Amino acid sequence: MAATGLVAAQDPPTRIGRLNYVSGSVSFQPGGVNDWVPATINRPLTAGDQVYVDAGARAEIHVPGAAFRLGSQTAFEFMNLDDSNTQVRLSEGSLDVRVRRLNQNFEVDTPTLAYTITRPGAYRIDTNPDTNETYVTVRSGEGRVTGNAGTFAVHVGEQAAVTGQNGVQLNMYRAPDYDDFDNWVQSRDRREDRAPSARYVSSDMVGYEDLDQYGSWRSVPEYGRCWAPRNVSSDWAPYHDGHWAWVDPWMELGG
Repeated sequence: MAATGLVAAQDPPTRIGRLNYVSGSVSFQPGGVNDWVPATINRPLTAGDQVYVDAGARAEIHVPGAAFRLGSQTAFEFMNLDDSNTQVRLSEGSLDVRVRRLNQNFEVDTPTLAYTITRPGAYRIDTNPDTNETYVTVRSGEGRVTGNAGTFAVHVGEQAAVTGQNGVQLNMYRAPDYDDFDNWVQSRDRREDRAPSARYVSSDMVGYEDLDQYGSWRSVPEYGRCWAPRNVSSDWAPYHDGHWAWVDPWMELGG
């Protein structure tokens, strides 16, 4: 029994991130590695992995139950990602978080504050380390800002502005109007909301939202609704095209 418990303790987490959209120049640095490389679609992401979105670029990362959208000149890192916690660091730039399902601790850290999401919803965080400013905007949902100024709830339609080194001053405002980044985020949300695959596949299945781009659903008498690819060769098979990569702690993963 002791040996069984040791094996269970060493099992890797079942939750993993996926870089599923890149536009423009986006770089990636795996945890424990010093070099940055161009980011590639479908890259698995876990604790310690960093993504940098250059000027004029954008990126999207999915974890089960949530989506992160990264704006221009944004530095993002997974600090913790397991079955109980999703904790990310936004060092600079703009980050939109849409949480569809909340069944774990969910936190976004910036140089001036920690923001804990307490309900499913849509959130935007902007931070500038040069001016020690962070803005948290809640479009829907609710969460808590924690800094040296204390802990404060931020409600729907509000924006919290935390300024000063380590977040010593907090002001509350009405949420600003949507800008180009918000409009792009909404277009990505609509894409997910209208995806037929969401009716047949659990959102815990990494990559489910891309099934509609590469195939369609049909009724098969023996099995019910089944997905079939389109525009592929007659000898196509899953995991046949692409490559394999060594990613700790899951060993080899297909791409």
